[in-house]
Amino acid sequence: MGMRVLVACESSGVVREAFRKRGHDAWSCDLLPADDGSPHHIQGDALEVIMRGWDLVISHPPCTYLCSSGLHWNKRRPEREESTQNAALFFLEVVRRCNSFARSWAIENPVGCMSRLYRRPDQYVQPYEYGDDASKRTCLWLHNLMPLRPTRFVTPRLVDGKPRYANQTDSGQNKLPPSKDRSKLRSKTYQGIADAMAEQWTQPKR
Repeated sequence: MGMRVLVACESSGVVREAFRKRGHDAWSCDLLPADDGSPHHIQGDALEVIMRGWDLVISHPPCTYLCSSGLHWNKRRPEREESTQNAALFFLEVVRRCNSFARSWAIENPVGCMSRLYRRPDQYVQPYEYGDDASKRTCLWLHNLMPLRPTRFVTPRLVDGKPRYANQTDSGQNKLPPSKDRSKLRSKTYQGIADAMAEQWTQPKR
């Protein structure tokens, strides 16, 4: 019998469908409707949905005001600091509720201030370690889960901020032009990482 899995703060359905394809009772949840129109999506408050109890919760708290790439704006626009504080409080509340209502959990966020405000992440992952031609260093905080093992290395377009070759460019997610959907598109999980989560986090610990 499959696991009951919640993918919190996900509207794309990428992680949800990776688990469902492997026979698990996986649901996504977000304030936004599902991009794919799936009936296995709960439109609502993720904090409330977590409290329903799950075998595994994978959460993607909003990162706009937490990631390093945006924090420098706080000094130029002090009003952003309150948004950062609220985002951090939401992140920490996700942790608290996952500890109470999930057997295992993972929280994903780009590199940012939560390493200082919460704790250091258990793992950093890159899409190019899981078969996607992109560079986006991402933190994973884990509870009762093993770190993901890389599945397929591909040459990334950008490594540590520098192109490997003159004709290579940064990850498409990182260079999207301004739009009303930019934040959502940038936060979409890469398929290779989603597949690794679904494959590795549903196996018994070794």
